[in-house]
Amino acid sequence: MTVKTLQDLLDEGVEGRGVLVRSDLNVPLDNGVITDPGRIIASVPTISKLVEAGAKVVLTAHLGRPKGEPDPALSLAPVAERLAQELGRNVQLAGDVVGQDALARSEGLTDGDVLLLENIRFDPRETSKDDAERGKLARALVELVGDDGAFVSDGFGVVHRKQASVYDVAELLPHYAGTLVAAEVDVLRKLTTDTERPYAVVLGGSKVSDKLAVIEALAPKVDTLVIGGGMCFTFLAAQGLPVGSSLLQEEMIETCRGLLDRYADVIHLPRDIVAAEKFAADADSKVVPANEIPDGWMGLDIGPDSADRFGALLTEARTVFWNGPMGVFEFEKFADGTRKVAEAIVRATGKGAFTVVGGGDSAAAVRTLGLPEDGFSHISTGGGASLEYLEGKELPGIAVLEG
Repeated sequence: MTVKTLQDLLDEGVEGRGVLVRSDLNVPLDNGVITDPGRIIASVPTISKLVEAGAKVVLTAHLGRPKGEPDPALSLAPVAERLAQELGRNVQLAGDVVGQDALARSEGLTDGDVLLLENIRFDPRETSKDDAERGKLARALVELVGDDGAFVSDGFGVVHRKQASVYDVAELLPHYAGTLVAAEVDVLRKLTTDTERPYAVVLGGSKVSDKLAVIEALAPKVDTLVIGGGMCFTFLAAQGLPVGSSLLQEEMIETCRGLLDRYADVIHLPRDIVAAEKFAADADSKVVPANEIPDGWMGLDIGPDSADRFGALLTEARTVFWNGPMGVFEFEKFADGTRKVAEAIVRATGKGAFTVVGGGDSAAAVRTLGLPEDGFSHISTGGGASLEYLEGKELPGIAVLEG
């Protein structure tokens, strides 16, 4: 089965046609200010090519997790403004999703215009488990681009969701993979079918339960599996070590013990920890061995010895996949572990390794810590989608594009 691409659509011709594009513009906001525009910037190439070819572009995207109703704090207004800057042209923002304003604005589009619909998740049908409900929203979206319209899927961060703007519209319109989605899938296929060894995976973040499936899928296939972040404390507890008041999933301890038994030669855990008296940027902290976290203290980063040890493993790898920070990188005091591991991956890239940052907090860390984005072979825009692909799951938003 093959997936038609944006280039296929451009070759067919889009001048004067309405093209519905599902983008991933779900960027972090701080009091209405975008703190990391990475996903907006990544969405620009597909939109620009359509605009230049004379399409009437209608964009759908979400922001945050509204509960199926309008929430002014999650309006796409700041996104529309930043997207306009990146495109170098006006981006209209509809006042609703598929209501009167969206319909009126879509009817008024001329060749090369761009219309962004308001947050698609303001409509409860977007995420409904009811196929019929999602279908109604999908048909309303299709109405905005007309009978000769087309659908371009370019929001990789949502292709693991069976949602109206991701899945159902593709069943109603000629459908194509945008440049971003096509590139992401190519990268992930390389990670699963064409990996040069040694192959190293770095996993961090807060919960073991979030990464359990990918650990079980990748541990038999990789040479090195580095575990840091909040999730490492459940593994340390599984070794019988005290973890103080560190983040801990007690219900996962037995599972972690089983993983350590099966993959003792592959899994690498921190040997030292940066422990803090409390969860705060200015908390008193000290480096302690992993088996000496004081009662009442919490681990907020891997220690310098662990960072160096992990770095040595990663620098020599030929393939690296990284998902999840090593500590609370948002606090400068607890960012060194993540920074050193990322710098080791950059060194590996410089030596010819194929290195992938698996989206989410890892991608944010690259930008927050001022690391060179071109120091990695690929920075994914979809953490959850990347993990589910590597777990071997079918991604509905990709499956529907096939054929």
